[in-house]
Amino acid sequence: MPREAVELHRTRAARRRAHRAAASLLRDHLKPPPQLTVSEWADEHRIVPATSAEPGRWRTSRTPYLREVMDAFSDPLVERVVFMKGAQVGGSEALNNVIGYFIDQDPSTVLFVQTTDEEAANYSRERIAPMISDCAVLKSKVSAPRSRDSTNTVDAKSYPGGHLGIVGANAPSGLRSRPRRVVLFDDVDGYPASAGDEGDPIELAVKRTSTYWNRKVGLVSTPTTKGASRIENAFEESDQRFYYVPCPHCGQEQRLQWDRVRWDKLRTPDGPVSVPSSAHYVCEACDERIEERHKVGMLERGRWIATKPEREVVGFHLSALYSPWFTWVELVEEFLSAKDHVEKLRVFINTRLAETFEERGDAPEWKRLYERRESYELGTCPEGVVFLTAGVDVQNDRVEGFVWGWGYDKESWFVEHVVAEGRPAEAGTWDPITAMLHRTYPGAGGVSFPLAAVAVDTGFDHLSVVDWLRRVGDRRVMLVKGDHWKNWTVVVGSPTKSEVVRDGRRFGYLLWPVGGALIKQETYGFLGLEAPVEGERYPPGYVHLPMVGSELVQQLVAEDLVTSTDKYGRAKRAWVTHRRRNEGLDGRVYARAAAEREGLSRLVRPLEELAIARKPHAKQLREERSRGDDDSGRNKRPAGWLKRRGGKPRGGWL
Repeated sequence: MPREAVELHRTRAARRRAHRAAASLLRDHLKPPPQLTVSEWADEHRIVPATSAEPGRWRTSRTPYLREVMDAFSDPLVERVVFMKGAQVGGSEALNNVIGYFIDQDPSTVLFVQTTDEEAANYSRERIAPMISDCAVLKSKVSAPRSRDSTNTVDAKSYPGGHLGIVGANAPSGLRSRPRRVVLFDDVDGYPASAGDEGDPIELAVKRTSTYWNRKVGLVSTPTTKGASRIENAFEESDQRFYYVPCPHCGQEQRLQWDRVRWDKLRTPDGPVSVPSSAHYVCEACDERIEERHKVGMLERGRWIATKPEREVVGFHLSALYSPWFTWVELVEEFLSAKDHVEKLRVFINTRLAETFEERGDAPEWKRLYERRESYELGTCPEGVVFLTAGVDVQNDRVEGFVWGWGYDKESWFVEHVVAEGRPAEAGTWDPITAMLHRTYPGAGGVSFPLAAVAVDTGFDHLSVVDWLRRVGDRRVMLVKGDHWKNWTVVVGSPTKSEVVRDGRRFGYLLWPVGGALIKQETYGFLGLEAPVEGERYPPGYVHLPMVGSELVQQLVAEDLVTSTDKYGRAKRAWVTHRRRNEGLDGRVYARAAAEREGLSRLVRPLEELAIARKPHAKQLREERSRGDDDSGRNKRPAGWLKRRGGKPRGGWL
């Protein structure tokens, strides 16, 4: 064959190969993407990182309630999705699946918003980066990060057909940077009211989607406070879907709700004792007992039902009662630990039940408190009092002392009210307060109680208060002041050193910060408790009042907790007086702070050991304690005053 013919043959073959390669490339890029939903994509491609609770291939069947939540983002008829959820239900992983879907299946410009820039950076490193590196289809599209490659950084990921931005809600520049087709908001109840000075961060970011006809907006969060929760407000405007599961006994479909969770109680000499290990659910239709082992099958057969189907926004509500990783026993244990502590109970309601916490700030009806007064005399300590503290409120023309008795489970008794007329700067004004400080109060069984601690407010005239402290020189006196930063977080904080110069000499003292807002909230919760029926114990925190006048009772409930918004639209809570005098409430606050310093929250009943012994697994607890003993005797029970070690009686007058 001539040389020219051979070259021509080779050229034509090369052209055919080039044409085939070009055709293949065109087919790959022009063919429509596979018709997968988000959940189908996750089941096929998603690998959960090893740092997660359940690493390995993603299985939507593990959390079937997430299927419809995720698929709403791939539904062309849905524009906005709201997910009001509890903790440990898989919400964060569902959001990761949505991000992966819009990188691989439906390449789009995506904005993912966290609470702050720092949180956004942490989420990018700990969640998004591992997801990309572990999923082959994502790793092939998102370039590996390099020091000089700006297409893949902590806050930005580029891929064919799109771009992912990861920003904080506190950064206005990131929220308004460029148009976005998909905007995902995570933990929206933690967002600041304003991104810098530019307004609401959600509205600011949503405006970036206005040029897209097929835009997607997702809001996900656990709720916070009633009336100030973004996610609750968004859910109320949605079609409000709840996950209904069938009863394994009668088949009745129902929402899982906290008031249907029950557990057993054991009767002991010290009162009923809860047994969390017996936690179960009770069907609302047949009243049959549903055990934890039934949950998996119920979730598989469950379905979402919209209560407002006429609305366009798709909204989902899901509590931790549905979680496959958090049992009903653990929920009961957490509730029992939190029920007597306002802030702990707030966390439980928000993160476990996925419900907003309603402030118990409305003052209890004073007439109801007045009518339930008890017959013990003012100035005496009824049975149940363990120790006394006093709170002293300083006014312009008088100083008032309020003595409270404290018992187990934060039960309290109002014991004494002392009014010292006169200006605080006059030394003689304080004489009744000094007498109160050194007085003892008779109690049941002939026992007398001195004051364990006295908390004096320094907010009005701190120099006069310090002068009185110099005169009495009593270590039981603690000077207190309301603290703006600790108002909602602590009952009483760590003291700081202060000093004044009097008569040319320096006098040092400790100033204790007090969380007045938190104490008032606790007090109102306790005042709202109902008295038990005869023969049963009073509920924890119950407040006993003697036959005092109506004025003092009204002072005790003289304020309301009001939620309002500032000029930036941020929600703020404040206690507001609805009557002129509120000394009774302030005195209670200071006395409660003094009681906390004396260990009220750590006070344990003497019979608590007996109650523990009657609980399930008591044998195991005793064995663990016995194993904790060592030869040195450090952990052994000390010898009592009636017997020596070994059981032989002591000598002596007995």
